[in-house]
Amino acid sequence: MTNKPFQHIALIGRPDKNIVDALEAVKDYLLQNQRSVYVEKNTADMMPSHPSPHFSDKKIPEEIDLVIVVGGDGSLLYAAHIALSNALPILGINRGHLGFLTDISPDELAVMGPVLAGHYQREPRTLLTAAIIRQEKQTHLGAALNDVVLLPGDLAKMIEFDIMINDQLVCQQRADGLIVATPTGSTAYALSGGGPILHPQLNATVLVSMFPHTLSTRPIVVDGDARIELQISRRNEVSPNVSCDGQHRVAVKPGDTIRIAKHPQLLQLIHPEKYDYFTTLREKLGWQYHTRKS
Repeated sequence: MTNKPFQHIALIGRPDKNIVDALEAVKDYLLQNQRSVYVEKNTADMMPSHPSPHFSDKKIPEEIDLVIVVGGDGSLLYAAHIALSNALPILGINRGHLGFLTDISPDELAVMGPVLAGHYQREPRTLLTAAIIRQEKQTHLGAALNDVVLLPGDLAKMIEFDIMINDQLVCQQRADGLIVATPTGSTAYALSGGGPILHPQLNATVLVSMFPHTLSTRPIVVDGDARIELQISRRNEVSPNVSCDGQHRVAVKPGDTIRIAKHPQLLQLIHPEKYDYFTTLREKLGWQYHTRKS
């Protein structure tokens, strides 16, 4: 089945990445295939050709129908927030290390041809929202494709907090922090903390404690629609931080509550037709695979 082809492309790359050659190659490929290319302003500043037209991440031209990001998964996270706010699908060109989300190599740009023509897989990914509740006032922190993380502040001290799921107490914890991750984020920070891998089609959220004081503490997977609250104990002597997708750290005070829930929108990832999630896991995690001899 052929999907709607893509004609007007937004090109994004993070300014702190050495990806200029790849950006130029992608731009040239798109122009050679008669696609309109709009380059994000900070990305354009990196490119010696000073491509035009360009746009600000605050205002994307209405005709754009696809976002292409060049970089690693961190770059895609950056671009995902732009794509989400404009209800645009996103395609990743991998210039990072693991690259669970960016699955096309710059050396294989011809793979983009069928995708641009409408031959692709569209995969919805869930996100989280987070907010700080302080004295009955709520401050929204934004969206997270990977995770919402409670982590130490300026001093490396354990954090005391209660975990509530749908208004029910799960446990009281003393730990270095907590990772609350989507299925997408289960192969990121949460994986390094010992969390399970969740298939991206699951409607689930995983909670992974960071260096908990109690050895019996284990990761827990809950329903993706669950309401999660982290109640920061007033006994804490210092203020910890909270971060969405590692973008910005915001200080939380003893007595605050961090409220986490499923985002009402889905991010649409675009993959080539032959994309296979388990093949990606085998390749990125180095799982051995031996072809059986007949």
